[in-house]
This record gives sequence, structure tokens and C-alpha cells, in this order.
Amino acid sequence: MAQEPNISVGILSSTHIEVAFYGDYRAADGSIYNGPQAFDILPEGRIAWQGREYDSLDFNPVDSANASFEIKDVVIGVNFHWERRENQRFSGSCRIIVEGDKLTIINVLPVEDYLLSVISSEMSAHASLELLKAHAVISRSWLLAQIDKTRRIKQSGEAYSAMTITDDEIIRWYDREDHINFDVCADDHCQRYQGITRQSTPKVAEAIAATRGQVLTDPTDGGALCDARFSKCCGGVFEKFEYCWEPKEFNYLVARRDSTAPTDFPDLRVEGHAARWINTRPEAFCNTADRSILEQVLNNYDQETTDFYRWDVSYSREELAALVLKRSGIDFGDIIDLQPLDRGTSGRIWRLRIVGTKRTMIIGKELEIRRTLSPSHLYSSAFTVERHDIDPATGIPARISLHGAGWGHGVGLCQIGAAVMGARGYNYNQILEHYFPGADLTSLYK
Repeated sequence: MAQEPNISVGILSSTHIEVAFYGDYRAADGSIYNGPQAFDILPEGRIAWQGREYDSLDFNPVDSANASFEIKDVVIGVNFHWERRENQRFSGSCRIIVEGDKLTIINVLPVEDYLLSVISSEMSAHASLELLKAHAVISRSWLLAQIDKTRRIKQSGEAYSAMTITDDEIIRWYDREDHINFDVCADDHCQRYQGITRQSTPKVAEAIAATRGQVLTDPTDGGALCDARFSKCCGGVFEKFEYCWEPKEFNYLVARRDSTAPTDFPDLRVEGHAARWINTRPEAFCNTADRSILEQVLNNYDQETTDFYRWDVSYSREELAALVLKRSGIDFGDIIDLQPLDRGTSGRIWRLRIVGTKRTMIIGKELEIRRTLSPSHLYSSAFTVERHDIDPATGIPARISLHGAGWGHGVGLCQIGAAVMGARGYNYNQILEHYFPGADLTSLYK
């Protein structure tokens, strides 16, 4: 790759989209527009704008250094406990397309400009410089690896499936392959990207500039770009890729303890070991309550989460039955038990049997489990199950409690653990080596 590429980011899908252009923007016919604009979907699947109909619309800034556009009511934290709407401003170009029965607005911009926002959106812009550098490298690596993966899937002509469904089992993972008309979305499904709304501090700009074009590559796979994942808190041990997404193994995404003794941990795929690990608080970089460190990683809405290294959730019999029905669309009746069948290397469950009075079924992988057992998302699928006041006649518990560990999928970089490492003086190369052992740091473009 000789030069910095542009990428396309899906920001918002809605039947009605409002945008304000700050500065002059040129449409495809050469006309110049600025100020407020409103776009609506028509029943026949076209875009209504200023009394005319379009299949798609593109707007490019006349002066990219001094122009931006604001989108009203962007949804952030989709389906998470802190979901909300906010107005967000973006640099670069603006594209509006039709997807199904909605409009989608897309931001097109250079990779490095995108990263200026991602690093500030995923974490506090006031994080340590070494942590920001490390995150810049992995965010850049992940993004370009996904674009490359999409290209390879299209070239192969093979159908890509992210699920296996039978009468008794649903195994489904959620990745970015369902984005057909743009490279990545702007929410946690891909990477948080909130434009220049969250951008930026001089320190973020310094971290991006210092690592410009740098990515992680896999020397064991011909220098292929690393699929460099990250989550908030691993819970003490890293998860492996194949337990969260497709059954593929990467040499740089391995099981390690998030500590100075990375090989000192039990096999958490074994149920007894996992239960003991989850129900205690073993030492780890990410086992911290240091507010000054957490504020480096957690934006204001993330700080609404107070317990993440170890956490507890409890549901009454009625609450759990209604929740599972609503979230899965399957009527299990009353829930008799939740039985972990298979766990990954961090103790996260990737196959869970739900035993109900009307139906028994196995679900997975980790995000499907998290979605099914929470009104938004469980913090993770690394949990043990405790049944309370079991009815001796029916076997139905009056309440089920989940005792959990970690926040997110746990694969790759643990953001809170990395923040602790940065605060303790580790440089970004050491942070990257800890979370992606064996990967090479490579410069793709200057």
C-alpha cells in the first residue's frame, strides 16, 4: 500500500435524516449547498430532497480543511444500557443511499482522519500517550484487515455465513460482514466513531502522527494484516478469536493472563476452573478501581458502568422468562436452568443450553448469549449460574443469578489492562507485544 486510503463509514440509518452543512458542499451535478438539509425515504425506495427524487446523493467539501457537516439524532450505544441520541459533526464527504426501507448516511474520509475520532471515541482523549499509540496501531490494523477480508470474500465468490441453525441449536456471531455498502459502521459493532464531536486533543493527534501508517502483521501468514481486536476488560485472561467469531485460529490472538505472569492461569475451558476463576478476583492489569486510570479509557457514558472486572445480575422467574422470549423470539416457558456447555480460554461461554418448561435449545456464540440474557447486553458471557429457591415439584427456580467477569468479548487488547500498563511506564511496543504476541509492527504508508 503506497498511500493512505479513504474509507467509508455508515453513520445512521433512518427514514428521515437531517444534515447541516457548515461550509460549501458540492453535489454531483456541480451545485453548491450549505446550511440545513432534510432527506426522506419514499415508498418506492428513492430519496426525496428539495422536491426531487434521487437514487443516491454525494456531497464533497469545496474546502475540506474548513468544512464539516452535522447529522442530527445519531444513535450511539445501539442496544447497550447507555444507548442515546446526539448530534454529531464530521469532516470529509457525505453520501446518502437507500438500504431496504431506510436511508443510510455515509461519511467518506482518509484513514488517519478517521482514527483521530476513533481513538477519542473509544477512550478518553486524555489517556496516556503510549496507550493512545497502541490503540492507534490496532484500530488501523483492524480496519484495514476488515477491508481486505471483504475484498477477499467478494473475489472468492463464496457465500459467507455467520450462523449455524438447527432445530436444537443456534450458533451465531456478529461481525462486520453484514455491511455491504460501506466499510465499517460507527458504533460498537465495529469501532466507535463519532466524528469531530469527540475529536480530539493534541495528545491524540501526536499518537496518530507518531504511528502513521503502522499496522500489526502476522509473520507466520506471509505478513498478512492482523485482525487486531479489542474490548474493554478481558476479566483476567484473553479470549481466543474462534470462540467469538468464525472457527479460525490466529497465532497472535492467544490465551494469556493479563499480568506480568502471562502463562500463570488455569485452563478456563474446564468448568470447575472457570467457576473458581470467575467467582474470585485474581490479580490482573485490568483488575483496577483506580479512577484516574479508568478515566483514561472510559468516556462519560462508559463511566456509568461501575462494576466490570467482576459483576452480578439477578432475574426473577417471571423476569427471565419474559426477557428470553423478547430477546430470542423463542418461547421457552419458565426457565429451569442455564447450562454452560463450552467455554473459551477466558472462561466466556460460547455454547449455552437454555432449559425451559416448553423448549430446550443451545445458543452461541458469546454475543448471542449476551444479547439473549439482558435487555441490552450482558457485560460478557464469562459467568456462572446460581439458581435460588428451586420448586421441588417443577424444578423451576424462583430466581437465577449470573456472576460474571469482564466487559466485552475479551479478544486482543484489553483497554483497561492496557491503560494500567501505560500508567506503569510500558511503551506502546511492549503493550502491543503483550496483547498480540509474535505480531510484527509494519509501516504500510508514510
